[in-house]
Amino acid sequence: MPEFSESLLAAWYLLTDANARLIDVVLLSLRVSLTAAMIACLIGMPIGALLAVGRFPGRRALIVLFNGLMGLPPVVVGLLVYLLLSRAGPLGSFGLLFSPAAMVIAQAVLVTPIVAALTRQTIADSWLEFREQLRSLGASRTRAAATLLWDGRFSLSTAALAGFGRAIAEVGAVMIVGGNIDGVTRVMTTTIALETSKGDLPLALGLGLILITVVLAVNAAAYLLRQWAERRWG
Repeated sequence: MPEFSESLLAAWYLLTDANARLIDVVLLSLRVSLTAAMIACLIGMPIGALLAVGRFPGRRALIVLFNGLMGLPPVVVGLLVYLLLSRAGPLGSFGLLFSPAAMVIAQAVLVTPIVAALTRQTIADSWLEFREQLRSLGASRTRAAATLLWDGRFSLSTAALAGFGRAIAEVGAVMIVGGNIDGVTRVMTTTIALETSKGDLPLALGLGLILITVVLAVNAAAYLLRQWAERRWG
């Protein structure tokens, strides 16, 4: 218990002193995870909306596939992205392996199915409610999907948050494709794992506190935004 108290106190000093190493790791983590979440939303939300509204061969199979991919093992994704970006891989000529860009790709692959599946459920509920109205206006299914995406943009913040939370908490995939290189690809989760194994508990605890605070702050901001939107537009 004394060791834990001392580590917690040292972690607090690191936070209050705005340790430069800590700040670099946090900023890289936010940049990588926010970029991956944005890419996942740009890809996953239209896919989810089309799966909710569209009617085409293989639709049910795709729904089952995306629901299943929500539980993708991160290390498997990391391995696949590693093989794609390695020198012998099809994308090896771009030199992206062991860079923040490789970490963004790995996180985006993990997050996109989550965003798509959650978006599909949200849009499917809206489609049941507004289907007849949209059909009476002559909207095609593609146009209806786009309309429902815009109309439910605040409700879809839940899907975006789930994607961001999944991305920023990721360890295995980003460690494989990023290499956990100090000052280059070392993010909060990989630093926590490394420093804990080295016995540097203050830095690990400090980053853990920041990670929890970031996730809570993002969720609180999204909740307040949604409440504001509901009050303004009903």
